[in-house]
Amino acid sequence: MTERRGAGPPDGVAGADSSTEDRPRVLLDVMCGKLATYLRLCGYDAAYALDRGVEADDRLLSLAAAEDRVLLTRDRELAERASATADADPRPAAVLLTQRDVLDQLRELDAAGLPVELADEPTRCGSCNGPVERVGAPEANAAPTDPPDYVPDDVGSDRPGWRCTECGQWFWKGGHWDDVAARLDDL
Repeated sequence: MTERRGAGPPDGVAGADSSTEDRPRVLLDVMCGKLATYLRLCGYDAAYALDRGVEADDRLLSLAAAEDRVLLTRDRELAERASATADADPRPAAVLLTQRDVLDQLRELDAAGLPVELADEPTRCGSCNGPVERVGAPEANAAPTDPPDYVPDDVGSDRPGWRCTECGQWFWKGGHWDDVAARLDDL
């Protein structure tokens, strides 16, 4: 039960690159929160229902349709409702996930034709899904700013860093990035 709809990242998303432009915008239901973080690291504009304060099925369907997002859900009935009217606006298309484990869910998405490779550079905040901007030295065309205390000293000078334009969280390629890359490579 897979039918793809939705566009790639909107024009102007900071850090968007050709490896993420073909990815549809997605909406994940309340049972898929951990998956949202992985998809954001893969360059998806991945809205999560609880981040939006949405739990009711009708509201999920309306939100997915209004924002032209593919609905990712573990709820068979919800997926059927979304797919039954996929060709007629305003209903979204859906992907039904049957697995509970996030790595198994990523395998299901890959089998459904949704790429699950780590983006070359972060484009979305793993926490809030906001767009990120590169930060660092002015000659790197990055936004100058003072990093928070949790950011390693070399981020923004010796290695690139990114900051969410909505929540302000900082990101850099380090051990966590490498761990996620290894997990995705094993899929």
